[in-house]
Amino acid sequence: MRIEARLEALGLTLPAPMQTPSGLKLPFAPVRVRGDRAYVAGHAPLNPDGSLAGPFGKVGDAVTLEQGYQAARLTALASLASLKRALGDLDRVTAWLRVFGMVNVAPGFTNTPSVINGYSDLILELYGPEAGQHARSAVGLAELPLSIPVEIEADVEIAPA
Repeated sequence: MRIEARLEALGLTLPAPMQTPSGLKLPFAPVRVRGDRAYVAGHAPLNPDGSLAGPFGKVGDAVTLEQGYQAARLTALASLASLKRALGDLDRVTAWLRVFGMVNVAPGFTNTPSVINGYSDLILELYGPEAGQHARSAVGLAELPLSIPVEIEADVEIAPA
């Protein structure tokens, strides 16, 4: 339980499962485990109760770069919460392989790597450079669902149960 101890030491809590907004159907698993891999579907920033966390809108307009960074950090916590529910123990993650970050950007905003650093920095802080280092993309998109500022997915290597 070393990862959970690190979360606690940082004063961080994993959120409850996402409260799906009324009328929205999500017919997929937040995490799909196959062999020694877990594929984490796109996650949004969540409040501790599982509700979507604001601010909402485009980074570079309604959302500042700093707020985008914090949203990416909250998205990392949401991903970790889903992994814990799927795996039972976050210490089963032996390597973070790939992170794909999508940023809802205002026209002309190109600093998407600095936004997605919120996710990467937390993973590296929790797992260290050996297991936490990952390949990554940080792309800007014209829109994201529900006006969230970031959506992030990941692939991880896992140890057997």
